[in-house]
Amino acid sequence: MEFIRNTLGVIVGLAMSFVIITVGVRLNPSWVNYDSFSPFEHWGSVLFAAKDHHENYFFVALLISSGVAATIGGVVTAVIVPRAKVAYAILIGFILLFLAMIDVVVFPYHPTFYKITIFLVFFPFSWVGGKIVEVIFEKKKIKK
Repeated sequence: MEFIRNTLGVIVGLAMSFVIITVGVRLNPSWVNYDSFSPFEHWGSVLFAAKDHHENYFFVALLISSGVAATIGGVVTAVIVPRAKVAYAILIGFILLFLAMIDVVVFPYHPTFYKITIFLVFFPFSWVGGKIVEVIFEKKKIKK
């Protein structure tokens, strides 16, 4: 039963992270120049257009939304899993970093600052999300 709950926690945390990153990318309507919702089909053209127009704001918004997503995904995961809350939150950061590295390799349109700072975003922010929940649960345990 604990395995199912841990798996569910990771899946829900990742889903929450993906939603937040998608919302962050779609904040500025000029960044997304297609009508249908198919982010993976058009992702290369969005990155190419952002780099071609020297719109570093797109990549800064992507980093900020990734940090917020890693934190909230870590919080959601840590709330759902029964034990090792910080470890599972960091797992969310590792999975998001792995997917971001695949994105950087497949689509070479990312600027250098983005490639470097994704390492500084996913792990610390997901760790913070796990620590938030751990501190809250410890305070509730002390009150009881």
